[in-house]
Amino acid sequence: MSQTIGRTRLAYSRAWHHVSLASPSTPSLGRLASRIAILLMGKHKPIWDPSTDCGDYVVATGCNDVLVTGKKKEQKMYYKRTTRPGAMKSLNMESMIRKWGGGEVLKRAVRGMLPKNRLRDKRLDRLKVFEGEGHPYKTNLIRFEGRIRQVEPEVDSKILKQLSL
Repeated sequence: MSQTIGRTRLAYSRAWHHVSLASPSTPSLGRLASRIAILLMGKHKPIWDPSTDCGDYVVATGCNDVLVTGKKKEQKMYYKRTTRPGAMKSLNMESMIRKWGGGEVLKRAVRGMLPKNRLRDKRLDRLKVFEGEGHPYKTNLIRFEGRIRQVEPEVDSKILKQLSL
């Protein structure tokens, strides 16, 4: 009998999830980032193991409408350091959204929620962020807003004509 029951190729297949930040029921930045991090790590799957990369893809749209509570847009600071003395740069969240968009803010929040190991960058590469609602991954999405998307098979018009005769 096999020792790897349930660890099949199908179990390790990656699904695509869609998160729209423009919807009114979107949680705040931190809560959303922790949910996205769980999907990227694959903790929602029964085969999850900390040393394997079994997470899914996440497409986040409408990132220009990122929701934060309190005065975080003015008070939250992001720092960039180099090895040179006195070369530390700082930006607040509001100027970062203006300069690089809300997607960068979301990516940095999710990056902080992921474990600090060799899989972190690979997992973060599966997060696709877009400022507007349009994105090129519509054909890959299986889950849309938490519901399974029904995919209609494309039927060739020649086959339909043959069937109707």
